[in-house]
Amino acid sequence: MTSPLVLIEPYADRLGGHHQRTLVALAQARPGSLVIAPHGIAREEARVLRQAGAHLVTSPAGLRASVLLAASHLAAGLSAAGQWIFRSRRWPRLLRRLPHQITLVARLLAEASALRCARRLQAGIEAVVILTASEALHGAAALLGGLPHLRYLHEQVTTEDAVVRLLGRLARWGERQVVAVYPTQAVGDQFTAAFPDLPGVVRAFAVDDGRRLTDAERIGGRAAFDIPAVEAVVCLIGGWWPYKDIATIDAALARLSEPLHLVVTGQPLDVAVLERWRDLPNVHLHLVVGPIAESALRLVYGACDAALVARHPGVGKESGLVMDAARLGVPLIVSDHDAALTARLHGQPWALTFPAGDPKGLADALYSVVRQPPERPRTQAGRLLGMWTAAEQAAFLTRTFASLRTKEP
Repeated sequence: MTSPLVLIEPYADRLGGHHQRTLVALAQARPGSLVIAPHGIAREEARVLRQAGAHLVTSPAGLRASVLLAASHLAAGLSAAGQWIFRSRRWPRLLRRLPHQITLVARLLAEASALRCARRLQAGIEAVVILTASEALHGAAALLGGLPHLRYLHEQVTTEDAVVRLLGRLARWGERQVVAVYPTQAVGDQFTAAFPDLPGVVRAFAVDDGRRLTDAERIGGRAAFDIPAVEAVVCLIGGWWPYKDIATIDAALARLSEPLHLVVTGQPLDVAVLERWRDLPNVHLHLVVGPIAESALRLVYGACDAALVARHPGVGKESGLVMDAARLGVPLIVSDHDAALTARLHGQPWALTFPAGDPKGLADALYSVVRQPPERPRTQAGRLLGMWTAAEQAAFLTRTFASLRTKEP
C-alpha cells in the first residue's frame, strides 16, 4: 500500500512540535499525498513537504469550503474577543466558558472546510486523516465536511457545555462516519467516557523517522552553546503549559550543589522563573526563545546528556518529548506521572524516573546525570514506546480507513 493520503493539519502554521514532524514523515512515506492546512503552513515544513512531492492546499477549494472557513475565522474572532472581555473571575463561570465553546465551533467549521476541500480534490486517495482534531463535535465535522475520516484526538482540554452538547447530539449519527484515534489508552478512556458511541482505536501518534542524532550534531550542539564536552547538560523543551510541573523543576534546581548546564527552549515561558534560575550558583542557563525549526531543535537535543520531562500526576497524554528522546537517541529524565509510561520505561538504562512532584527525587536524578550520563537509547527504543515507522503508520491509517468504509469492526 503506497497510495497517497489526505492529511489535514489545522496547526501546520505553528513552527516546531511533533505534530508537524508526523505530518512531514507521513507525507514522505506516501509521495503525492494531499496536505490541507486551513490556516497555512510554516515555511520550513512547506519546503520539506514540497520536496516530498506532497500537494499543499492552504486556501479553500470551492464555495462551500470558502464559506465554512470564513465562518470559522469569524467564530475564532468572537472567541478571542470574548476571552478578553470575560477574562476576569468576577464574571459568572458560564460566561467565562462561553468563548471556549465558540472555539469548539470555530474548530468544527475549519475541519469541515478542510474536508470539503479533500472531497473536491481527492483522487485515488487511500485515507483521510485529521492529524490534530478538535475534542468535540466529531459527527458534525463528518456531516458538514461531507466525508468519512479518521480523527486523531490528543487531549480533552475543553468539555462541551449545553449548547455545544446539543449540537453534538443532533449530529450524533455522523459519528458512524468517523474513527477516533487515541495516542494513549488514558486519552482513549477519557474520550470514551464522554463519547461512548464514538468508534475509536489506540495508536501512538509520533512516528520514528529513523533520523537519530549524528556525532556531528552532538559536537555542533555543544559548540552552538559553547559548552565543553565534559560538562553535564540537560534540556527542557516546549512551552510551559499547565500540565507541566515547572514548580518541581524550580525547587529541584535550587537544591543543586554541583554545576549543571540547562538549555531551555519553547513558548510560553515564565520570565520570572527563568531569571531565578539564571541567578542560581550551580545552574548555567542557556535560553532559546520561542518555537524553533527542526534543524535548530536537533542541535539542542544534540548538546544534551538528557532531556527532562516533568508533568503533574495523572497526565496521560502522549509526550512528544519522550518520543523525541527515543527517536533521536537522547537519554531521558521523566516523572512517573503516567503509570503506563513508567511501566514501559522500567529497567531501561537510558531512562531515569523520579516521583512526580518530588523536588528531591528530581535533584537526585540530575545528580546522576552530572556524575555519570546515562547510556543512549538503542534504535529499538521507539518500538518499546509503541512508536512505529512512518510507512507502518501510513499502512495502519489506510487499513483503519478501509474498515470505516466497509463498516468492519
